[in-house]
Amino acid sequence: MDSKFLRNTVLVSLLFMITIFGVVLYSNGLGPGQKQAVPAAATEEEAAQVLLEGQIGDDLYGWMEDETFFEEETAPQTAQQGESLSVIATSVEKDLRIQIVNQEGQTVEGQFFKVLINGTDEYKDLNRDGIIYIGELDAGDYQVSLAEQEGFIVPASAIPVKVKSRVEYVAIGDISLLIKTEQEVDARAEDGESSQTSAEEAGSAEILTREDAVFGIDVSRWNETINWTKAKEEGVGFAIIRVGYRGSVTGSLVEDYYFKQNIEGAIQAGIPVGVYFFTQATNQVEAVEEASMVLKLCEDYKLTYPVFIDTEGAGGEGRADKLDVKTRTAVCEAFCETIRNAGHQAGIYASKNWFNNRLDTSRLPDNIVIWLAEYGDAPTYEKKYHMWQYSSSGRIPGIEGRVDMNLSFLDIGQTKTE
Repeated sequence: MDSKFLRNTVLVSLLFMITIFGVVLYSNGLGPGQKQAVPAAATEEEAAQVLLEGQIGDDLYGWMEDETFFEEETAPQTAQQGESLSVIATSVEKDLRIQIVNQEGQTVEGQFFKVLINGTDEYKDLNRDGIIYIGELDAGDYQVSLAEQEGFIVPASAIPVKVKSRVEYVAIGDISLLIKTEQEVDARAEDGESSQTSAEEAGSAEILTREDAVFGIDVSRWNETINWTKAKEEGVGFAIIRVGYRGSVTGSLVEDYYFKQNIEGAIQAGIPVGVYFFTQATNQVEAVEEASMVLKLCEDYKLTYPVFIDTEGAGGEGRADKLDVKTRTAVCEAFCETIRNAGHQAGIYASKNWFNNRLDTSRLPDNIVIWLAEYGDAPTYEKKYHMWQYSSSGRIPGIEGRVDMNLSFLDIGQTKTE
């Protein structure tokens, strides 16, 4: 066989083999635009392998049949950024107190908020504490709206509020937004209730016992941690516990650091309790705020003894130290009426000098409990009183340092109003 014939024979054979191979491929569904079929009798493992092999770049024309290949990419929606805010507005007497709060109900501080009253009059949060106070308003209906603030989502519409024509001695529902802890203020400057009394004025350190009276103590953060079980064993029959005070400088409402610990410890030890609040209110509106704070912080506790407003000096420089008799008496009345309207017996704590010279006791209702502070063997105060603080230098096992000593002439079964 010559070389030319041999070459022709090989070429024809190769063409024939290529043709046969192409026919086999086409008959098995591997032409352009087709995917490898899974044999009906294939096992699950074989079927998975076939599908896998048919998806790794073997179909060069598959994109032509994909209807979503040329769809426009949809840009992700961007959520509105910022913290959502709400507005709370309340009125006590011809005024508005507007508070800006977050979703947790906390006052938002550090922002220069602005509000609009009836869409026109603008007021600003100049001290950036989240509270805007507006006084000297006419009684009536108003609309309050919060101006746009960068980084926050403000309410879309105004809220309606009614400005009251006169003080209503009713607890303020949102007072908790105004209450501060002692960690949030300069307690040394703000707490005007003195922890020190001169030895000449301190009175007896002895526990007095009388058949017509019950012995008790009053305490605040100045007494620090107390062993209430030990105190009861030593004869403590009641305790008047300080809830808090209004700051003598800024007027902030501040919870006593030991209030919760003291009231829970005394109750757990089986000691009947009452509470008091050291006031620095300069008007009736602030007195209602103070009473509202007391009611809020005491709402979970059973009070057997009255709720007292403590009116005394704060070193001569307190914001309420120079009030006239009429205003100071009105403050005490407003506090007591708010407490009474909440169902508790109310009282006033003051020294003999203050009852005689700083308060008009003739204006006080007969149902207000008088707690007299006069140190000595017996009171010389000539008007009525129901409790007597006879010493600030008492010594009780379970209490470090001095403690105030008292006698109560109350029928404690009558210290709650019907």
